[in-house]
Amino acid sequence: MIKISKIAIAAFLAISLSACSLFAPQTVWIDVRTAEEYQEDHILNTEHIPHVDIVAQIADLNLDMDADIKVFCRSGVRAGIALTALEELGYTNVENVGGIADAREVIGGNSVR
Repeated sequence: MIKISKIAIAAFLAISLSACSLFAPQTVWIDVRTAEEYQEDHILNTEHIPHVDIVAQIADLNLDMDADIKVFCRSGVRAGIALTALEELGYTNVENVGGIADAREVIGGNSVR
């Protein structure tokens, strides 16, 4: 019988958990405001695709159809339009989080002004 130390088990669990996080689904945040609005202020580490271009450009992100996608704009209206367009393309896990202030609260991200 092989004896395994508690340290070895703890190390194995730590490695296993960190490996799992590598394969955990990532949320993709998409700012659907205009280029001018994005230049004025945006949240770091978010994608930018204006709502009028979402159908033409979403494929550039190479996302699975069930990817966790969160869209936002200034007030939530254009994000709603983008959400509908993405769902019509077959994306199944899209959420309109509202405006950029709402997204900033959820993400806790830094802005660039």
